[in-house]
Amino acid sequence: MSIDRFILRKLNTCQEENTRDNLVRLFVIRIQKAEMEEEHETAYIVSRLH
Repeated sequence: MSIDRFILRKLNTCQEENTRDNLVRLFVIRIQKAEMEEEHETAYIVSRLH
């Protein structure tokens, strides 16, 4: 199971507010990291084309 699916599953079942907040923060960090990697990869491909 991927970490993202694990986080989402835990969010669906977690009832402790502090833990839910931390899971949401972790998920947001993972999304931001993926976006940065995607932008970097796109910039690398574009720079190779020129």
